[in-house]
Amino acid sequence: MTIYVVQQGDTLSSIAEQFGVTPERLIIDNEMPNPENLVVGQSIGVRIPVQVHTIAAGDTLASIAEAYGASVTQLLQNNPWAALPNALVPGETLVISFEEEAALGNALFNGYAYPFINRGVLSKSLPFLTYMPIFTYGFNAQGDLVPIEDEELIAAATQAGVGSIMMLAPMTPEQEFNTQIAHDMFANPEGQARLIENIVANMQAKGYRGLDIDFEFILPEDRQAFINFIQAVKNALEPLGLLTLVALAPKTSGEMTGLLYEAHDYPAIGAIADLVLLMTYEWGYTFGPPMATSPLNNMRGVLNYGVSVIPREKILMGIPNYAYDWPLPFVQGQTMAETLSNQAAIARAAMFNVTIQFDELAQSPFYNYTDPNGIVHVVWFDDVRSMNAKLRLISEYGLRGGGIWQIMNFFPGLYMVINELYTVDKVL
Repeated sequence: MTIYVVQQGDTLSSIAEQFGVTPERLIIDNEMPNPENLVVGQSIGVRIPVQVHTIAAGDTLASIAEAYGASVTQLLQNNPWAALPNALVPGETLVISFEEEAALGNALFNGYAYPFINRGVLSKSLPFLTYMPIFTYGFNAQGDLVPIEDEELIAAATQAGVGSIMMLAPMTPEQEFNTQIAHDMFANPEGQARLIENIVANMQAKGYRGLDIDFEFILPEDRQAFINFIQAVKNALEPLGLLTLVALAPKTSGEMTGLLYEAHDYPAIGAIADLVLLMTYEWGYTFGPPMATSPLNNMRGVLNYGVSVIPREKILMGIPNYAYDWPLPFVQGQTMAETLSNQAAIARAAMFNVTIQFDELAQSPFYNYTDPNGIVHVVWFDDVRSMNAKLRLISEYGLRGGGIWQIMNFFPGLYMVINELYTVDKVL
């Protein structure tokens, strides 16, 4: 894949002609929200088909895959739109293979979903995943689970060869992390034992393949209690062939202080868990100052520490799938950024006819615009260029793979890069 950055005077036709592809190919692969109004600085993934199939009446994904010695998963990774209902229209073209695929080997990809995910987005995303954690089960100090409606997502994941992961988090009904919920459970041995029993029973009943422990803002004095809980979970799950995954705050050293960091003991937790997700995102966040969500230099700082104390083959690198729009000037405690998808960020740049800039240190795109009320905004987002830089870190650091937070919006720039660089492991 070639990543092309739009220049002044470019049109979709001129770019397509330059690379010997059709404009339709660029629109389909990039799901371009602005094909008639390209933005200077916009990154476009250009993939060259090697083998294509013209769909005939009666064709199915299975029959096409068999005819070419491919898998249905491969076809869907090359043609995500084909995962949608009634997508195979006679006369349309299906790409069997592109140039230079899977250059960096195998990797595991974890994609987080809420139960209310759009089912079309889900169908298009699953071919790129190994596991799908479903957000999230809550609990109380007595060991009762707060359930979610997850059966439909588990069934869809299983059909796509993706293992579902049960998520557990100390959260309020308003979906906010709560320090006291975790503390009360740690302080109640009988409740903790009952919670683990309920977790195992739920996982076995529903066909979950593992548990994702996402405990954020744990009291520093609960550090050892948290480690003991993870060990108890691992002791219960491992004999059943079930995974223990733990999400960890983005630390750059073991001496970092603060409620988000202190109870997340990288060496101790990394020694117990089967997999850990290093949450290498949220430097730019809703109430924080404008900046890239996952600056590459910051990500490297976390990974450098992570691989020094946790086996590399256990580490998943966090991958963001969202953007932020801040009104300016930023005022701490007052300014609140709007969350939007990366595709919406491109559409907004086209709407206001601005130039997209690229921060070389952060390896992230951004732009400014002035809204109809005269308020200046800055938007930081991700595109195919920034995703290419981020995902290459998985191979560079020898990590097990990546964890996408979250898959609620389909991000073609991300999935094109995954498809180009890695063969996605499947567990089912």
